[in-house]
Amino acid sequence: MTGTTGDNGTGNGSGDTEALREEIRRTRVELGETMEMLAAKADVKARLKDSAEQAKERVREQAALTVARVRGQAAQGVDLARAQAHDTSVAVRRDPVPWATIAAGAVAAVVVLLIVRGRRR
Repeated sequence: MTGTTGDNGTGNGSGDTEALREEIRRTRVELGETMEMLAAKADVKARLKDSAEQAKERVREQAALTVARVRGQAAQGVDLARAQAHDTSVAVRRDPVPWATIAAGAVAAVVVLLIVRGRRR
């Protein structure tokens, strides 16, 4: 009855004590890993801290992307404004008469307004 055949219910049927010890060692290692995972899940404070750090990192990445996009759009706006200013200056140099006419009209309008205002007093 006390043989190594595993009939006493303590073995795995092989009767080999080394195999039994190895199985116990593996079971202990697996149990330790399981306990570590459960302890990590139970540590709410650490999980919240990790979650907050991940959220901070996502916000930093989004901010960096937004800054880069805005800078790119601003550079395009500056380039567009420069091109339009250049085109306008070229147009004025080619044909200054319309611009002189507009300036003379604006001066005349100001003079008329000053005269009308002076007569009301």
